[in-house]
Amino acid sequence: MELNRLYRFDTFVVGASNQMAAEAARTVAESPGTAYNPLFLFSPTGLGKTHLLTAIGHHARQVAGSIAVEYLTLEEFVEAFHAAVAAGQSDAFRKRFSGLDVLLIDDVQFLTHRREMQAELLRLMGELQGAGKQVVLTSDEPPAAIENLDERLISGFAGGLVVDILRPEFATRLAILERRARDRGAQFSAGVLEAAAGPDVANVRELLGLLNRLVAFQAVSDEPLKAESVAALLGLAAASPAGAAGSAPAAAAPAAAVDEFSGFLSDVTSVVTQQVEAWRRRIGEAILRWEGEGYRTARLDELLKRDTPAGAEAAVRKFEADVERLRALETEIAALDSGAAGDAVFRNPDRVADAEALVQRAREGLAPLPGPSLLWTFEEYVSGEVNKVALRAARAVAESPGTRYNPLVLVGPAGVGKTHLLHAIGNALAGRAGAAVACMSARDFADELAQAVDGRRIESWRTRMRRATALLLDDVHLVRGLPEAQEELFHLVNHLEAAQRQLVFTVTTLPSEVGGFDERLSARLDEGLLATVAPPDRELRLAIVRRQLEARVGNADPDLVEYLAARPAESTRVVIAFVQRVLSAAEGQGAPPSASLAREIFEGAAPRLRRPTPGLRTSGLIVSPTAAVRSREKLVWFWPDSKDRIVEDLD
Repeated sequence: MELNRLYRFDTFVVGASNQMAAEAARTVAESPGTAYNPLFLFSPTGLGKTHLLTAIGHHARQVAGSIAVEYLTLEEFVEAFHAAVAAGQSDAFRKRFSGLDVLLIDDVQFLTHRREMQAELLRLMGELQGAGKQVVLTSDEPPAAIENLDERLISGFAGGLVVDILRPEFATRLAILERRARDRGAQFSAGVLEAAAGPDVANVRELLGLLNRLVAFQAVSDEPLKAESVAALLGLAAASPAGAAGSAPAAAAPAAAVDEFSGFLSDVTSVVTQQVEAWRRRIGEAILRWEGEGYRTARLDELLKRDTPAGAEAAVRKFEADVERLRALETEIAALDSGAAGDAVFRNPDRVADAEALVQRAREGLAPLPGPSLLWTFEEYVSGEVNKVALRAARAVAESPGTRYNPLVLVGPAGVGKTHLLHAIGNALAGRAGAAVACMSARDFADELAQAVDGRRIESWRTRMRRATALLLDDVHLVRGLPEAQEELFHLVNHLEAAQRQLVFTVTTLPSEVGGFDERLSARLDEGLLATVAPPDRELRLAIVRRQLEARVGNADPDLVEYLAARPAESTRVVIAFVQRVLSAAEGQGAPPSASLAREIFEGAAPRLRRPTPGLRTSGLIVSPTAAVRSREKLVWFWPDSKDRIVEDLD
């Protein structure tokens, strides 16, 4: 954003209330990165923080020439970040700011509840400070008072200089009025500005509002204002200008009640009544009211530019109805997505449709979280020596989520039971009161994110994911090479971990060994418990085969169990596939599954054949249609599953 050309050090009035802040600001502008870094200015609104912040940028450029300076509000910083993520240009976003010499960020109090932006700002501050670059921030509150602000940020701000700006005392108020009156070419009688500077106003903006009223009253008056009239004129005393204006004519009033001010005010009222039409007054009042509450009034400003606008009252009522609609929408979105509640769209009555669309996206983002499969539970999980550590860790996590092993990372090759264990944890956690378990594959996570970005629902999607009391992500290594997905996952992990929500991941190898994996994300996973799930040994294969046969046919032939368990298998999935093949073949033959049938399937050995006719002897030789003599021992008479057999002529 361009620096406001009016906000410079030479236009900033220094007094006892802001002297320290002004001196600190000038110091960092003259020697960026060497004195106070970061410089953090805070005060209630309207006391000059933005003026000083912008003045630093102007002065730094004036002193150093081609220095790179950027000023922006926190909301603009957030919007730029989200736009970069949506466009897949996170690296470009970081390069934009890492190349600055002076970074000026206004209104950082809006960091509250924005964990991902807090992490991004912390990273950026560390990078700039490490390179000797200057960071200056402003806020309505001191760092420690900003709700849910990362302790590392609070510590980082305190590592520089934190300065507050107080409400201006009388001398400063008078100096401000004199400076602004001189800039506007307005002249007042002696004592007028002193009288206006007397009250202890809340901020400089309110003080300048008093000056504007003085200028306006004097512009319609034939005589200069007098000091003794200022208090009542501005409503700073008990006297009521409205009461004086609406009283009986001066000629009928008692002589004691007709003082100099009453006559003056009557004259002013007469002039205003003659020169300002009622509709202009109505619109002007509306502008003052809604601007004071932070709403944009461009629509009303346009009305004032016309000579005789038709339906001025109706236009004001429509404007106020739009404001009320924005208020209702902002209240709703605050409950759905607190991070979106401060969006600028809720302060612009000309963008009601945009505000409604934003709220609708937030509503859509609250779809149910993807849950675990009900088929995979701890009761169905077969344990053995090679997976007992992972099983114990999984049960501990299910009993005390977020407190023992967080994150829990299940490491092992494909098909060894990691996914089953992940879903078993999810099912156990889902039974807890108030649980909202998100259990999904990393590929689904990346796809959902892409759809949210394309549909401009990223904030509501984030809100939905952050509602999770537990995040269980299968095959997390599949987000490698997807920088946007890794970035979102990193911030989501930070958010959930800070809230003590349980995190469980599965991965085929150690996180640090996954190529194309974000180092920050890898470090987060390495901080947890890495539990290995190894390929099944013979003991586990025996248990799996026995469990599968008993579940499918009601009993387990010991010879068949021994035979299948003895076969080498690199995963649980392969062992289960062995059982499935035997059961399918047995079903095709109409016979019970047996070890001999298994040998036929896996080794090609022919099963024992039944005699075609009891008591009938044969030579063991048959004649084929081509008259070639063949032995029975070289033929397969019954093919239980043609897809699994290859019959070879063994002549």
